[in-house]
Amino acid sequence: MQNHHADWDHPADPRGERELAHVRAYVATGGVDGHLWHGVPTLLLTTLGRVSGRTARTPLIYAEDEGRLIVAASGDGAPDHPDWYRNLEAEPEVRVQTGPTPFQAKARPATAAEREAYWPALTALWPPFEDDQARTAREIPLAIIER
Repeated sequence: MQNHHADWDHPADPRGERELAHVRAYVATGGVDGHLWHGVPTLLLTTLGRVSGRTARTPLIYAEDEGRLIVAASGDGAPDHPDWYRNLEAEPEVRVQTGPTPFQAKARPATAAEREAYWPALTALWPPFEDDQARTAREIPLAIIER
């Protein structure tokens, strides 16, 4: 479902100082500064707000498998799923940046089998995801992003 009214070129950026600095460096350098963050690959995911109708951009650690990008909705172990994840559940059209050029894609929640298969790859990349899971009663979902 193409959302023709979404302003994909002017998304809101994160409010947190650390995340905002990461996004700004990533965008300014086409990912040269920011794609690798603490040694792990990150992407910028832009979703359409399910309530606001505005686009918002979030930096996320990702794994890749046969062209699919996999991200974890850890939210630092918060009790609720992060907004970006709830947004893509409502509107699967997203914009992704993994280098200099953003591209449109579709995102969806991972199936139970996909989560079981991909969770070890994500925690191998970023072991603190295990700490996030231990801090929350919810099962941290994964999202699959495809061009």
